[in-house]
Amino acid sequence: MLARCRGPGRLPCRKTAPAILPASDHDMTDHPRRVTRALLSVSDKTGLIDFAKALASHGIDLVSTGGTAKAIADAGLKVTDVSDLTGFPEMMDGRVKTLHPKVHGGLLAIRDNTDHAKAMKDHDIPPIDLLVVNLYPFEATVAKGASEDDCIENIDIGGPAMIRAAAKNHGDVAVVVEPSDYQAVLDELAAHKGATTLSLRKRLAAKAYARTAAYDAAISNWFAATLKIDAPDFRAIGGRLAEALRYGENPHQKAAFYVSAEPRAGVATARQVQGKQLSYNNINDTDAAYECVAEFDPAKSAACVIVKHANPCGVAEASDLATAYKKALACDSTSAFGGIVAVNRPLDAEAARAITGIFTEVIIAPDASEEAIKIIAAKKNLRLLLAGQLPDPRGKGFIAKTVAGGLLVQSRDNAVVDDMTLTTVTKRAPTNTELTDLRFAFRIAKHVKSNTIVYAKDLATVGIGAGQMSRVDSARIAARKAQDAAKELGLAAPLTKGSVVASDAFFPFADGLLVAIEAGATAVIQPGGSVRDPEVIAAADEHGIAMVFTGTRHFKH
Repeated sequence: MLARCRGPGRLPCRKTAPAILPASDHDMTDHPRRVTRALLSVSDKTGLIDFAKALASHGIDLVSTGGTAKAIADAGLKVTDVSDLTGFPEMMDGRVKTLHPKVHGGLLAIRDNTDHAKAMKDHDIPPIDLLVVNLYPFEATVAKGASEDDCIENIDIGGPAMIRAAAKNHGDVAVVVEPSDYQAVLDELAAHKGATTLSLRKRLAAKAYARTAAYDAAISNWFAATLKIDAPDFRAIGGRLAEALRYGENPHQKAAFYVSAEPRAGVATARQVQGKQLSYNNINDTDAAYECVAEFDPAKSAACVIVKHANPCGVAEASDLATAYKKALACDSTSAFGGIVAVNRPLDAEAARAITGIFTEVIIAPDASEEAIKIIAAKKNLRLLLAGQLPDPRGKGFIAKTVAGGLLVQSRDNAVVDDMTLTTVTKRAPTNTELTDLRFAFRIAKHVKSNTIVYAKDLATVGIGAGQMSRVDSARIAARKAQDAAKELGLAAPLTKGSVVASDAFFPFADGLLVAIEAGATAVIQPGGSVRDPEVIAAADEHGIAMVFTGTRHFKH
């Protein structure tokens, strides 16, 4: 996997950006177009001077704007300012400089079209055969929390217009939108005596349109969020390739990982310290683990989440990470094998030793000590991701899911149990200890596939039932897994004896509750809201257990 680093506003960047590959030998003779003039206007000046020097060595005239023109001139290269090309000065703080017929005519003119050629001659419009533009850093500006005015000023207008014009006319014009493609262009210029091939120009054009699409998506979503529009008439979603993956959920599926402009800490922003490439399933499961562990305030307790197949199989809080991990592991050590581990504090050596005691696929943490990193280095295939910080469980934003022919888009489930008013609905109220465990269990239920039942005791899960078609089956599975864990630990009785139980949604019948009571649960937390609530409450009262309603459901599909 390519190492990532966190640039401005925690947006991920790459040590090596994805580049356009050169054309194959078979394609190297297709429709070459000599580059006589290049227009360069970039905000990211990485590699600019070397690229400009190489272009000049092929006898290509350089045209540029503002700071780009100054950088090229300061390097001792001859460059024409765009205002000299257009005969019109830059104005309005640089907002108007390239929106001119002499720029767009030079980009859009079809060279073999006699009417276009006549128009260029009549209006003294020189051809522009290569456009090099990268856009104002709007995404990074938003990510760093800039003011609304600053964000708006970083919306590029002339850049996208030129990019789209050049990409449309890729039959004659090559367009480059990021420095990683400089070398592909130079390779073709060298191979074709200063010309580019249609194969390369098409691939560059495709990338150019994708870039402007992702850019506009970031802008439109920012406007929707700023205006608090939950359902805009058009929803655009864009991302940048982080890396192509070996395959998707299954080996016969193609997959790639894209990073959006959302400034949310997690696997997309993490630096991979070591280990082999992450798979599609690794990324999905690691995201689930880190979102779950973020529910626990690191200032209050150390927390550990172990995830298998996108569901927590063990979660615990403790005074330190190593203890939290051991408590989480005790819930279901069988499922934890080959799982994902997330912690809410910087990983320390003791926790690293504990976690590496069994086969683990990924560890994700906000940070790690040097000693912990050295311990994990002994497991060369174990991936260690350091995300810098935790995501905010109360954070806004949206999530999307594809369906045939469409997208389902919704806001994040940012409801946190600490903010909920818990209403006791039974004759017996929960004890303080039960109440603490009830809040803990409901935190976990939010991150388990529905239908969900979570048993917890002493701030640790002791049985989790996930994703069943009926809630009573989830209760049974969770209880049975608790029995299996007790047998493995050599305990006389499962830890569900004296536990509490959380349900992500209401009990539609009393049967699921009765299974939990039989397993040994003494208190229940659930949203409430069923027409059969009175029946369920009566069953709880009959068995002397406490029940609280949250009024908030946590379905997760």
